[in-house]
Amino acid sequence: MENKKISVIMGIYNCEKTLAEALECIITQTYENWEIIMCDDGSSDGTVKVAKEYIEKYPDRIFLLRNKKNIGLNKTLNKCLKVAKGDYVARMDGDDLCSKNRFEKEVEILNKCPEIAIVSTDMEFFDENGVWGKTHVIKYPQKKDFVKATQFCHAACMVRREAYQAVDGYSIAKNLLRVEDYHLWVKMYAKGYRGVNIQETLYSMRDDRNAQSRRKFKYRLNEAYVKFYAVNVLGLPQKNYIFCLRPIIIGLLPKRIYKVLHRSNR
Repeated sequence: MENKKISVIMGIYNCEKTLAEALECIITQTYENWEIIMCDDGSSDGTVKVAKEYIEKYPDRIFLLRNKKNIGLNKTLNKCLKVAKGDYVARMDGDDLCSKNRFEKEVEILNKCPEIAIVSTDMEFFDENGVWGKTHVIKYPQKKDFVKATQFCHAACMVRREAYQAVDGYSIAKNLLRVEDYHLWVKMYAKGYRGVNIQETLYSMRDDRNAQSRRKFKYRLNEAYVKFYAVNVLGLPQKNYIFCLRPIIIGLLPKRIYKVLHRSNR
C-alpha cells in the first residue's frame, strides 16, 4: 500500500472524559502514517490538559491549536486544515470511536481509485446504554442524491487534501451552521469530485437518542437552504425543489409524530 500521510483534524470542546479514548483509536490504527491536529474551541473543563498529555507522548505527531473563545466547528476545522500536511485529511471527534482498520480501508480506496476524493463509512450511534441506531448510505452517491440528504458521514470521512483546497475548506456563513459538512460535499461534487461509502460500520458516534427531535428550527431552515443550493449548483431539474421543503415540514410537526416517523425510517 502506498504510504500516503494522513492528517487527522479534530475540533475538541469540553470532551475531557472521552478525548483519551478517541485519541487511542487513532494511535492504535493498523495504518500508521498519520498526524493529529487538534484545535480546542474554548473548553472550560480539562480537555486541554488531556490533549497536552498526549502531545508529551507523541510530540512529533500530535499538535494542539487553541481558540481564545468558542468560534464553532467550521472555523475551528479550517484552522486545522491550514496546518495539515497530509495527502489525505481524516476527521475524528473527541467523543467518538472507530475501528482499528478504518484508516487502512479508507486509504486503500483513495490510493487505488484516483477518481475518488471522498471516502466515508457506515456509522453507529451509542450512549451509556449501548448502540441505539445505525446509518446506511448508498455506496456511490450521485448528484441527484444530495437533494434528499447528506450522503457522507462527516466524522467518519477521509478526503483528499486537494479537494478541501479546491473549495476553500468549510463555509462559515451563519445560514450553514450545523450543515457545514452537507454543504461541503455539494461544493466538492460541483467541482467534479466524487466519493464512495464503505459498506461497513467503521465509526461509532456518541450521541443523544433524542437529539434529532430537539433540533432547533433554524438549523432545519439551514438544511433547506443547502438543498436549494444543491439543486442550483449541481444543475438538477427544478422538480427537485420539493425536497427543500422537507426539513421545514418536519420542523413544524409535533414531537410525538416526528418520533414515530423517525423510528420508522431507521
